[in-house]
Amino acid sequence: MQRAPAASSKDFLSLLDLSHQALDALLARARRLKAERPLRAGAPTASALAGMHVAMLFEKPSLRTLSTFEIAVKELGGNTLHLPREFADGGREPLEDVARNLERWVDALVVRTFAQSRAATLAAAARSLHVVNALTDEEHPCQALADALTMLERWGEVRGRTLAFVGDGNNVATSLAHVTSMLGMSLHVASPAGYELPDAVVDAAARVARHGGAVRRFADAREAVRGADAVYTDVWTSMGQEQEAGRRRALFAPFQVDAGLMSAAAPGALFMHCLPAHRGEEVTADVLESPASVAFDQAENRLHTQKALLLMLLG
Repeated sequence: MQRAPAASSKDFLSLLDLSHQALDALLARARRLKAERPLRAGAPTASALAGMHVAMLFEKPSLRTLSTFEIAVKELGGNTLHLPREFADGGREPLEDVARNLERWVDALVVRTFAQSRAATLAAAARSLHVVNALTDEEHPCQALADALTMLERWGEVRGRTLAFVGDGNNVATSLAHVTSMLGMSLHVASPAGYELPDAVVDAAARVARHGGAVRRFADAREAVRGADAVYTDVWTSMGQEQEAGRRRALFAPFQVDAGLMSAAAPGALFMHCLPAHRGEEVTADVLESPASVAFDQAENRLHTQKALLLMLLG
């Protein structure tokens, strides 16, 4: 089994940890893994992680991330270990000690936590442990990999395409800025005042852009969506922001993706959502359930891109 180009880091905390070559190879491998599923008995990838252990530390609840990483590890022949969430915030014992203990027993740690700094601390403290960011408040790189695969499947070539993200310039938008720029796409981000994609994210995306990839910010959703090849949204209130829910609903109401907004996009435009979706808030039910929607394809592709990621780091 030929090994794909490795990440530029032992860890995967951000799309910025990947070279352009590694990203291209990971997505190509994910497509092959998807085509090969279910794996044949004796297939090389079915035992690629044999004898390896992947720990999972989830401070935030999860359906798609937990399920797909669990299945990915087991389909590659590895074992999983689930750690209590109390170890994720450094309260029970320092995160550095958590990492230094774990690297004596396991090969990788998949962490889903609030602060990006916690994932970074775990990664820095361990010499051999591979740390994977399965979501933080700042970035969601595993989701962006699945999003990229979904667009590649639909279009074949993504270079020159435009993706419009409508909503909070949050972790999902940040990772989309990274991956679209690396793939030569344009990303339009429409957000209410105070919730824009940060300057630092736009600057980082510009540094890794190729083939004309660029990020633009908009205050008007319709302007951002006009002519776009795909329209993407996310929940208005993320985990940990529940006390802001009422205020956010009022602020984000003009950014709801409905049939009228979709009509401003290019003919045949895709609708994308990382899920879970709140029908009637960030997206109307008719759009989410329309033929244009690839939201559940994105969810499925979490499995295949994460298998490719694990093979890149551990295989």
